[in-house]
Amino acid sequence: MKKFKLLLLFFFICTSGLLAKDYTKKREVRVFIDQMVKKYKFSRSELNKLFSHARFQKKALAIYVPSLRPKVKPSNKVRKKQGSWDRYEKILLKESKVTKGVSYMHKHRNTLLKAYQKYGVQPEYIIAIIGIESHYGVNRGKFPVFDTLTTLAFEKNRRKRFYRSELKEFLLMTRREKVNPKNVMGSYAGAIGLGQFMPSNYKTFVVDFNKDGKKQMNHPSDAIGSIAYYLKRHNWRKREPVATRVTYPGTRYRSKKTGYKHKYNRASLKGITPKNKFSYKDKVHLIKLKRTSYDELWYGTKNFYTITRYNHSSYYAMAVYQLAQRIKNKYQKTYGKNLI
Repeated sequence: MKKFKLLLLFFFICTSGLLAKDYTKKREVRVFIDQMVKKYKFSRSELNKLFSHARFQKKALAIYVPSLRPKVKPSNKVRKKQGSWDRYEKILLKESKVTKGVSYMHKHRNTLLKAYQKYGVQPEYIIAIIGIESHYGVNRGKFPVFDTLTTLAFEKNRRKRFYRSELKEFLLMTRREKVNPKNVMGSYAGAIGLGQFMPSNYKTFVVDFNKDGKKQMNHPSDAIGSIAYYLKRHNWRKREPVATRVTYPGTRYRSKKTGYKHKYNRASLKGITPKNKFSYKDKVHLIKLKRTSYDELWYGTKNFYTITRYNHSSYYAMAVYQLAQRIKNKYQKTYGKNLI
């Protein structure tokens, strides 16, 4: 038995070593270290130690390098045809996510009220973003952020330059916050915490909302305050709507360009009518959600566009909006009143 345990230990050490990579052997890494030492006064020995023991993150790199992805055997199972929004909705707008969001909102209601008073962002939108980004903190990411950013910054892929900048910001952030860079976990892209902020967002948008001297996106108070502040800085308008469903002739909409990049005066959108009262006066975006047999069409407002600054996707912003509304409605039914 003792020999068996020693054999297992030897196997673990050997296989773990195969995952580690000495990135200081790469010239571009040595140049990066030189820059961090000269410009930001980092310790060369500490950086050399970090980069000489980085662990290659194959799964993260495979997002950008298809050849690294495992081959999937073709399935003989006939799949029911679905529209792209049907699939998106099924993943992000589950009833369980709504129920958990109501509980999370109630638990952190005081912090959410404080954020609303300071930044004017309704609680349900903050909660919806946390729900979509990390399932209310349950899934904050299992990738070591330093190793992931190092892999993406110095292995061949189309976004190397972006990730090299994020790696720089990550090292600066961990030094400011006195955190060991090897101990931070995040997404396959290096996003961190309840709201999945990239390192470059930390200095500008993360706030110490609970006044404990630290900026921590893994702490609910700081995450709530930071998401509200982020939206406010991107021109969130207090008490203004986000979206409303509209009708149009036919079942597929092709008349005008849709998506958050295009906006129109409502007077120019002939044949399109809001299904509910909608007194918004500014230009609107036409948001098309593709269902299996028809297109849903929505008006998106300035606040809808603001949500797309968090994630540049009309579907993402619509998921945040719809999840927020469902959480708000269920909260009212559960507790007999709205939070604000």
